[in-house]
Amino acid sequence: MRMHNADETCGIAQAALVLGDWWNVLVLREVARGHVRFDALAAEIGLSRKVLTERLGGLVAQGVLRRSLYQRRPVRYEYLLTDAGIALVPLLVAMQDWGDRWVLGDGSVTATAAQDGAEYARVHALAGTRLPDGLELPGTQGADVPVVAPDAAATVLFTYPGAGVDWGEPIPGAAGCTLENRLFRDAWPDFRGAGVDVRGVSTQLPYEQEKFARTEKVPYELLSDAQHRLAAALRLPAFRGAGRLRHKRLILVIDAERTVRHTLFPVVDIPHAVTESLRLAIDCARTRR
Repeated sequence: MRMHNADETCGIAQAALVLGDWWNVLVLREVARGHVRFDALAAEIGLSRKVLTERLGGLVAQGVLRRSLYQRRPVRYEYLLTDAGIALVPLLVAMQDWGDRWVLGDGSVTATAAQDGAEYARVHALAGTRLPDGLELPGTQGADVPVVAPDAAATVLFTYPGAGVDWGEPIPGAAGCTLENRLFRDAWPDFRGAGVDVRGVSTQLPYEQEKFARTEKVPYELLSDAQHRLAAALRLPAFRGAGRLRHKRLILVIDAERTVRHTLFPVVDIPHAVTESLRLAIDCARTRR
């Protein structure tokens, strides 16, 4: 691609060269979702083997993907994000937010969703899908923590916009994060008694999560998705509020095999959603036994 001389010092133009076109963006989207092998990528995107080979080769050459050998006979590779590729993940989530708001939505900022909208359909389509292996996020102590508790019969994973945030102008659906955490805290003995773990996730930084957890005596893990790895992996709905991209409130009930069994979204009645997630998680745990 020939560029105007002025583009040589333009970061936007240089990034556009790396992203290239529609197919490159979709390849990166799928790798971020955990589809890292050639056949899985081809199936998810619908690309011919020839075109996909070209796109993967270009992204490797640009330094955003790297090949990792997982089979010798015949030779097979996985395509993994490099540090440069991981740095593109927030851009992918920002693109999704823009598309949800301005193309699929009416342009308004909201932390909830309509039941006939794309975000609703995308979240509820997660039921029956398996979370990518090795998906971890920073916990309140800074160390990475598995998104799904490895020793639990089921995990309730809930995302929330942010606790203790000054939203300025009211954003529909954004308020209630402290209440939600308190309700999960109070129900914690019932969850643990059933062999169910709980994970709370927001895009707040680990030190912000730690301060909140300490103040509110939160007994379960609070994880930071500030780098948007979970949002990209599951294509979770987001909105921009109080200076950053934030998760919309939803709840996933995940079994011990990392498969999403139930989705609650949008969460409008927070007390009911916490109670319902406990009921669904207990049923999920009993099924395992």
